[in-house]
Amino acid sequence: MQINNKTVIEKAKELGFNLVGFAPAEKLNNETELLRRWLDKNYHATMKYMERNFEKRLDVKNILPNAKSVISLALNYFCDENFLDGDNFGKVSRYAWGKDYHLVMWQKLEELDSYLRKLDSDFEMKFYVDAGPVMDKAWAVKAGIGWLGKHTNVISREFGSWIFLATCITNVEFEYNLPSEDYCGTCTACIDACPTNAIIDEYIIDANKCISFLTIENKGEIPDEFNDKFEGWIFGCDICQEVCPWNKKFSIVTNEKEFGMTLNKELNLDEILTLDDEQFKIKFANSPIKRAKLTGLKRNAQFLRKSRIKVKESFE
Repeated sequence: MQINNKTVIEKAKELGFNLVGFAPAEKLNNETELLRRWLDKNYHATMKYMERNFEKRLDVKNILPNAKSVISLALNYFCDENFLDGDNFGKVSRYAWGKDYHLVMWQKLEELDSYLRKLDSDFEMKFYVDAGPVMDKAWAVKAGIGWLGKHTNVISREFGSWIFLATCITNVEFEYNLPSEDYCGTCTACIDACPTNAIIDEYIIDANKCISFLTIENKGEIPDEFNDKFEGWIFGCDICQEVCPWNKKFSIVTNEKEFGMTLNKELNLDEILTLDDEQFKIKFANSPIKRAKLTGLKRNAQFLRKSRIKVKESFE
């Protein structure tokens, strides 16, 4: 049986993916040039892994030599829940409320890969979920999934920016989608709302100032200049997405039950500060929160507590 767009889309939708797009496996000359300029300005902070495998980011044929197409897949993860009030809680970014999206999506992709290989023994596919030397966002735009918002998240007209992306490099030719138009217009809501001014210009983020970086990837201390600017976030940050008009109007609650779990919607600061390594491993065994490690999570909790104490003292 021949593998075509319809074959892939039907199986991908059956597995739970919400959006599917196709793009030719061409070099990303413009995109990698912008990446290089961004790296040269040290906007990636201490995330040195972003400097590696540049030739693979440029040309996916350096990953799969006979690559002909890239399939971009999106999975909606939005949950419509409010945070608990109180000074003793830290907010968690929506993407980490439930099971680690890597685990969920890898399983779906393995099933998709297995299904397509059974249809055609010559079929080849290499897939990645936010953890390999591919430019997931660039491919999502080229494949028509959505456009790159000014906050640098991909925005789809159907689900806003609450989507996880997967990139599949294949040796099959497909009918290709047109790249998405940019529908941000003159809106600067995300830029205006960022409390640390991390979105230094349209489509450019300085990770050194980003709450998501500072609470997750950052291994050092959080600079005092960010006191009173975290707005209660202990792991990640959703502010630029929460204020986006596309998210306010078009967010749809996910059908993926693994993301519908809200066990880690917010974290009790007292509990985090008293956790030991074994308790941490058990509590966050299948959660993206383990990325921050216990030392990072405790640092974040202490930073929030210190900031809140200073705010209270300023009003006394």
